[in-house]
Amino acid sequence: MSTTYNYRYGELKDLEQLKKLGVKSWSQFLPQLSPKYGKGLIENLSNDETYLELLEKGKCFVCETAEKELVGMGFLVFNGNPTEIYLKEWAQIRFITTDPDHSGQGIGSELSRKCVELAREVDETTIALHTSEMMSNAMHIYEKLGFVRFKEIPSRMGKRYWLYLLKL
Repeated sequence: MSTTYNYRYGELKDLEQLKKLGVKSWSQFLPQLSPKYGKGLIENLSNDETYLELLEKGKCFVCETAEKELVGMGFLVFNGNPTEIYLKEWAQIRFITTDPDHSGQGIGSELSRKCVELAREVDETTIALHTSEMMSNAMHIYEKLGFVRFKEIPSRMGKRYWLYLLKL
């Protein structure tokens, strides 16, 4: 039996489910990380501020089951929010996340597509994202959408990371 998914904007009321999804989804990478980095990752994913900041600076998309369980999320952060990785002129795609129990269903692709679609609607000119060697499955999704590997960035959590760009 296949699952029916609904995509919608994520809201503040989703905060607890966003955190739960983040921890569950990203915990699959813990065996690839040192205990120090793994602890920091889980602390970040369990922190309200991680999500509140993203909700404040952009839009969240979520994927939910018919039972209203969140099984996917992604954020489009609008330009004007520079970081040590991103220029202020760039929009950013952040935290494309799929519940491992629902992987392979196209959720990550659809969330990424929705972020790109919204960026076009609000006249963004460039979207950036970063991804790592741990997330090789996601790279083909981004490349299929037209993202190009721009450069390698300093390692994070002891892993290689790359910055990808999409000119709109």
